[in-house]
Amino acid sequence: MNDFWLSCGHHLLDRDQGGGLVVTDEFVKAYLARPELSPPDDACVVERTLHAALLADPRRPVDASEIAAMADKDARENWTVMIAFRDLLIERPTIEACYLHLVRTGFGRTPPLFINQIVHAILRNILDDCEDVYALRAAEMFFRPQRLTTHEGSLIAADEETVAGSNASAASPLVSMLGLPAEAAIDVLNDDNAQDYWERSDRFDMALDLTAGRRGLAALGNVIARWVHHLLAVEVEVEPLAEAHDVNLTWYVGLDAQGTKIGDDLWNGEDIDEAARGRIVGLYRLTFRDRGPVLEKAKGEPIYLIMAMTADGILRMKPQNLVTGLPIRQLEDVS
Repeated sequence: MNDFWLSCGHHLLDRDQGGGLVVTDEFVKAYLARPELSPPDDACVVERTLHAALLADPRRPVDASEIAAMADKDARENWTVMIAFRDLLIERPTIEACYLHLVRTGFGRTPPLFINQIVHAILRNILDDCEDVYALRAAEMFFRPQRLTTHEGSLIAADEETVAGSNASAASPLVSMLGLPAEAAIDVLNDDNAQDYWERSDRFDMALDLTAGRRGLAALGNVIARWVHHLLAVEVEVEPLAEAHDVNLTWYVGLDAQGTKIGDDLWNGEDIDEAARGRIVGLYRLTFRDRGPVLEKAKGEPIYLIMAMTADGILRMKPQNLVTGLPIRQLEDVS
């Protein structure tokens, strides 16, 4: 079986009997190795001592007074955030349970970077047996913002960080539109280069065709169904819709802020203009295989998922909306 997404640190994690990810000391140490926490040459003795102590015992309790005694203000801020996040990780039985707790109680001061990292790890767990590289590439959208552009009638999504880090002139039309340098090795995923994904998965440099009716949106729908089942223990089917005919928004979930705004406008009976319609990237119909946990007022009706990009072509998915927005009775953490 092919391996992928080594950068999420899944090799440093264990699994419990239910299939959830269990935090190890090695996984916590990976955070301690981040540049923000590695003491610089001029760091005070308090910061150096704490860092060394945690490398020896990553679960060691840390009192607020230890952090307050650090000389550098930025160091105090970084350590306060990190220890709060570490405590959440080690107090919960699994990373999935930690994520559900954060989603349901609020992210607070937890940096978006940390949230995206655990989403990355959870998806790596969910997709461990997946051999469909279209699904894997689509899953990147859960934790990495995308820049979208049209090319020869197709809607193409490329990794925003990859694009933003490149400013040189380009050779091909696609590379030029995405702002990548000529030497950048970016390709739109297709059947001819699909096998290349395995060795390139941590480079996030393969673009995905999200044109309605094509494989990319269907693959994303499959990932959404797996995500819901893994985190909420509810089996669903997620069908991409090419057109919005006879859509009754009894219940809807925005997969991002723009999608939520469009859903809210439609719910309130407002007309959305052509510009807003043009920003819709995907529309899905979600149905429950088992309606037992579905709230009574939503039974018998499909749930619609709306995904849209910003006016400047950026798509930032919010997978937490699938946890909080579906009309199901809140269950106990399943992982």
